[in-house]
Formats: sequence, structure tokens, C-alpha cells
Amino acid sequence: MTKIGIVGIGDISGIYLKNITETFKELEIVAVCDLIRERALKAQEKYNIPKVYDTMEELFADESIEVVLNITRPYEHFAVSKGALEAGKHVYSEKPLGASLEEGKQLVALAEEKGLMIGGAPDTFLGASIQTCRKFIDDGNIGEIVGASAAMMGHGPESWHHDPEFFYKYGGGPMMDMGPYYITALINLIGGVKSVTGVAHKSFEKRTATCKEHNGEMITVDVPTFLTGVLHFESGVIGTITTTFDVYKSNQRNIEIHGTKGTLFVPDPNCFGNEVKYFDGETGEEKVIPVCFDYKENSRALGLADFAKAIKTGRKPRTSYKQTFHVLEVMQAFVNSGDEGKTTEITSRFSREAPMLQNNIHGILD
Repeated sequence: MTKIGIVGIGDISGIYLKNITETFKELEIVAVCDLIRERALKAQEKYNIPKVYDTMEELFADESIEVVLNITRPYEHFAVSKGALEAGKHVYSEKPLGASLEEGKQLVALAEEKGLMIGGAPDTFLGASIQTCRKFIDDGNIGEIVGASAAMMGHGPESWHHDPEFFYKYGGGPMMDMGPYYITALINLIGGVKSVTGVAHKSFEKRTATCKEHNGEMITVDVPTFLTGVLHFESGVIGTITTTFDVYKSNQRNIEIHGTKGTLFVPDPNCFGNEVKYFDGETGEEKVIPVCFDYKENSRALGLADFAKAIKTGRKPRTSYKQTFHVLEVMQAFVNSGDEGKTTEITSRFSREAPMLQNNIHGILD
């Protein structure tokens, strides 16, 4: 068992807590901590967690904890991960790795200096759908990849999220919030990115919250809310991506991978087990591709389980910083490219880790 300490008991913590305690049999939650103590106490009671700490420093000092799960808000990721690494803990963080490229660089350097591992979300690419897509591509079914497109287009979280302001502050925006899902899926299907040509724009200086908790309140926007551009992959494939909080409706599909034999329609990369479709260019038919991997349900903490198993066995984790840092650099490049008016080279290199393996016991990884 790998012993986990959790910092941050917010919106997404529920599915982590549920899956760690009910699904992933090689993980054990030792302690939780949140700035709002009542949240931590409720989690303790519901999931029978031994310890609640008032501060993250107290949690980091717990010698029994091997991995700190950082599920705080994006702008808090750096301080929590840095503190955990300095205390000698491995860290698995929610996306993104840091709220800026500089934060990511510091965390990677610190982890390497300490001989520790840092990795993180998203882990949806390990689920049934995208692993099926990877196998379908790797088996040569779509031929040679000639291009790709991805789109996450909507009108922002202020209408439905109970506390939407942070989406428009440092570490927020559609690329930093949703880009990790799309870019992580793309690089696991195609390979690493060598450069980005992009533009970024802030369409509205202020947004009006319409959620019931903050209805009518004005949110000052500090980050770009429409980012689009071209991904130049190491393989020579050209891809496009758009992420925006500024459009009311779009019929664009989530991700499309175009090959010499046909087009693969990759489902929402924020999910684990949605329907996969393929258009066969030779027959002119579109068909559903049966998923052939485990974890079709909401399996958040799957990446944490993989990360922990890799630390125990010495194999490479599928969710290491080599992936999360590469994704962070690619996302930051859209802003940099737009500001500089030229293509931005990506300095990090990414190589895909091994695909998921089938295991006869659900909740135990290879």
C-alpha cells in the first residue's frame, strides 16, 4: 500500500476520495488537510480517514505519508507542491503542474535535486476511450497520421460554477483549465510537440456571474479567454487547437485524428469511457469502435494509482512530470507566440510511456 496525504478538499476531492477508498486497492489515505477545517472533518468522517491536519506543513511532517496529493486551486499548486517536495515527499498534483512555466521549471528542478518524483493530472488519457484510440492508431488502422484538430469551445463557468472567479485569474483561463486534457490526449496519440504558433486574446474585460451563489457579481478578467493556433509535432504532423470561454455554441468535435485511411473521432478527453467513432475513407462508412480497455467510469485517481505503483516497482510512471511539464510548456507557448508574433520552440521533449495493460483485478495496476 502507498500511503497518501491529501491537501485540498474542494469540488473534485469527492471523486478522488471515493475512488481511492473504493477502487484503487494499493492506495491508502493517511491524512487530509484543508484551509476550511470543516471540509477535512467531513471527509474524515465519510471515508474513515485516520488524521486531519490544520496546516499542510503538519501533514508534510507526517513520516508515514509517501505521496502528497495536491488538489488545491491552480494558483496554489506551486506552494503546496514545493513544500511537499522540500519535506521529502513525492507529489501528484491536479492540473496544471504550475500556474506558469517558471513555476513548473522550479518544481521539476527541486524534484530532481531531491531525487523525488512529481507528476499529475489529467489521467483521463489512461481510461478506456483514449487507450482504445491509441491502440487503434498504433495498429495502423487509420494509416499514417496526416493531421489533427481539437476544440474546447464554450461560454465559461460563470453560469454554473459556484465560485467562478478563479477561472479568470492567474493560473486560469480555458487553456490552463481545459487544455491539459486535450494536449495530454494529443501527445499520447501522436507524440511530443516541437513548436507552437499561436495567438491569445481576452475578449471581455469583465464577466457577469450568473450562478446562484454570485449572481450579478462582476468578475475582472486577468487572463486570455480565446486561444488558438497550430501544434507542430515532432513527427511532422500538424495539429490545430482552440480553447475558449467566449462562444455560446459550437458543433466542432472534441478531437479528430486524420489519417491516410480515415478519420478517428476521439471523444471528450475530460472523460474516461465515451464512445469512439471512426470514418473509413475506403468504404465511406462511419462506425463505432468498441472500447477494449478497463476504466470506462469516472476513474480519477487512476493516474495517482499508476504513479504510486511506478514508485514502488521502479518502472516509469505514465503521469510523470515529463508529461505534465511538456503540456505546461505547450500551453504557455500559445501566449508567448502571440506576444512575440512568431513561432515558439518547445524546449522539453516528450516520449510516450507504455500503453495501459489489462489486469484481471480492477483497481490494481501493472
